[in-house]
Amino acid sequence: MPGRVLVVEDNDMHMQLVSDLLTLHGFNVLRAATGARALVLAEECSPDLILMDISLKGMNGLEVTRMLKQNPNTAAIPVVALTTYAMQHDRVQAAEAGCAGFITKPFDTRTFPALITSFMQKGGSDGGREHGESAGCRR
Repeated sequence: MPGRVLVVEDNDMHMQLVSDLLTLHGFNVLRAATGARALVLAEECSPDLILMDISLKGMNGLEVTRMLKQNPNTAAIPVVALTTYAMQHDRVQAAEAGCAGFITKPFDTRTFPALITSFMQKGGSDGGREHGESAGCRR
């Protein structure tokens, strides 16, 4: 049941690893290296799930998540924090910002695709949203 995943990550190595793993397992991967780009892609492409790095340069991932949750066009898209921050208060802050889940880096590459699928199922794989087909938004 792979779907469309927006990966928001400013570290090229992490972006490549996550993208490759998801693509290998049939997911359609959209990429954003900044919070601003993530906001645009989320609205234009309506992904099934957003993987959000918390420590983005400029606007951090929690700020981006709050903005996504305040926008009626993106509020229903599940956001999962994907971060090196592993303390309990980090999990609480992510949940308060609107994250539906939390994955700590480094993660187990063998179980990662199944974990992403489980988050998509919990959040509803489509959430009743229309899927955009604008530039860069392939289905």
